[in-house]
Amino acid sequence: MESLEDHPEKQYNKKAKLNRLDIFVLAFGAMIGWGWVVLTGEWISAAGTLGTVIAFVIGGVLVLFVGLVYAELASAMPETEGVLLFSKRALGRNAAFVCTWAVILGFVAVIAFESVALPTVVTYLFPGYLKGYLYTVAGFDIYATWLAVGIGVALLITLINIIGIKFAAFLQTVLTLIIMATGLILFGGTLYGGSTTNMEPLFHNGIKGIMTVLVMTPFMFLGFDVIPQAAGEASVAPRKIGKILVFSVIMSVSWYVLIVACVGAALPADKMLAEQLPTASAMQAVFGNNPLMGKLLVLGGISGIVTSWNAFYIGASRLIASMAQEGMLPRFLCAEHSRFRTPYRAIILIMAVTVCAPLLGRNMLVWLSDAGAFATVVAYLIVSVSFLVLRRKEPDMPRPYSVRRWKPVGIIAVLMCVFMLAMYMPGMPSALKWPYEWVIIGAWTLAGAVLALVNRFSAGRNSVPKEDSMPRRADGAHMDRRTAVSGKETRNGTTI
Repeated sequence: MESLEDHPEKQYNKKAKLNRLDIFVLAFGAMIGWGWVVLTGEWISAAGTLGTVIAFVIGGVLVLFVGLVYAELASAMPETEGVLLFSKRALGRNAAFVCTWAVILGFVAVIAFESVALPTVVTYLFPGYLKGYLYTVAGFDIYATWLAVGIGVALLITLINIIGIKFAAFLQTVLTLIIMATGLILFGGTLYGGSTTNMEPLFHNGIKGIMTVLVMTPFMFLGFDVIPQAAGEASVAPRKIGKILVFSVIMSVSWYVLIVACVGAALPADKMLAEQLPTASAMQAVFGNNPLMGKLLVLGGISGIVTSWNAFYIGASRLIASMAQEGMLPRFLCAEHSRFRTPYRAIILIMAVTVCAPLLGRNMLVWLSDAGAFATVVAYLIVSVSFLVLRRKEPDMPRPYSVRRWKPVGIIAVLMCVFMLAMYMPGMPSALKWPYEWVIIGAWTLAGAVLALVNRFSAGRNSVPKEDSMPRRADGAHMDRRTAVSGKETRNGTTI
């Protein structure tokens, strides 16, 4: 079976082009996902309806500034390496490793999150399906049927991603349209059957409540950064890639604000935590307590699970393959499937990690949200710094989508990322929970270090050519490793 190891110059399947709609629904479908169904009650209970809206607006502003940074970089370097290429070009290999490994944790956390969320949905649709009690984790009972649903669908999504990105993108489009239609029905029902009195009190727990929700927003907005990985397989002009990325962020912020307002107007605050799926209960309430409407919203939520699951498989697998191709992870992980031209070994590795999530029960939803959000902000910080460095280091680099006031945008993005990271630290009201969330982050960091050391030990000096031994381009600069092997010189993604 052929692999990228045998043909380092080979790109992923260029026949499977993604159009503008494909790129948008990958990002938007990833960002809206399932959290709006299962976590809205916790948000409103923590901060109140208006407090939650404020938290999402602040989080949305953070993500929008970072999104502008990503938009410029993705249009300038539309390759499947994405953040790996951005950070390596600006800050070097070590920073690129940390940045990319952090992004992958964010992506994998979402994938694992969905493998836990899906059995929760099935419980709502079919309350009697839980059979075969096995054990209890943190007060949550685990059943054999629970594990069968979570793990079984995880295997199915894995297969879909091995088959190819174009089929995955088609599925993403259909399901995203279903989600949007469901949200519009909820909005229409709230205008008819909701009440602003249900939103009172508008704030809970003051600043602490807002911060509690705010620290989770980066995880909810995670998804636009799938675009840089998909850009290498898109038949879209680089400038339009940047515009699509920014538009997808604006749409997702609007979506979360709309859903929070609808749920807050539909259900009294004291009933939020009592509901298994508050958003579904809100849909049922605004349509005269019709249980069928609640189930309809859950079906839309299932679509959200699959869109997130699908999009982050695409993003994470391409990044793992890119790290392997760069000599940062074991080389076997960048192998392509001989027929479908997908990084199937990276996809299988993700599957192996995420099928473990259902074993730990529903509490993993919050743990994964917080740990994934922390890792995501770490990556955002490194990418934002890379943006500023490249503006100084390579001012003449072609930038099809150029941020006009790049300096204040970049500085604000960096400062907001630092602020968000401070919110996760011990002693803060919204600090990561010990031991669960810190253990997830620590285990992932350790896994990355072990893989890197094993790769370096097994590959030796030949795994990554030293810069001084690399051939030089006509302008005297060193060629990158792929260029040196393939003999095809590129500059800013264009063969020259």
